[in-house]
Amino acid sequence: MRHIYACPLRWSDMDAFGHVNNVVFLRYLEEARIDFMFRLAPGEGSPSFSGGSVVARHEIDYVRPLVHRHEPVTIESWVTKIGAASLTIAYEVKDPEQVYVRASTVVVPFNLEAQRPRRITAEERSFLEEYLDDGMRGEAAAA
Repeated sequence: MRHIYACPLRWSDMDAFGHVNNVVFLRYLEEARIDFMFRLAPGEGSPSFSGGSVVARHEIDYVRPLVHRHEPVTIESWVTKIGAASLTIAYEVKDPEQVYVRASTVVVPFNLEAQRPRRITAEERSFLEEYLDDGMRGEAAAA
């Protein structure tokens, strides 16, 4: 399963060439990631991901320029890896007919009070596994 986020484009997102600036894509990914992670609330008052998280790494491939328009761009997000204390989220920034950016982010759950990374909880892992697509799901099911 993939998380779908409709990201509006802003006039200020453009660079001198009329394209969405490369740095702005990090903001788009952040918006999609926050929308995705805050959907984890299986029960009222769930503490999952409420303590915070930090970005450990970004990787971005710019496939084609995105020009400003009034329609939002779609950002699909899914999980490609779940470790003991980190996860990797992959993204495609796209329209139905083309992909503009492919990216991934390594996210580390963080205990803000202690100022240190923490392990992923069982509840968080269960939520993340619903979005897991590491390219091995079909092969694992066939084995």
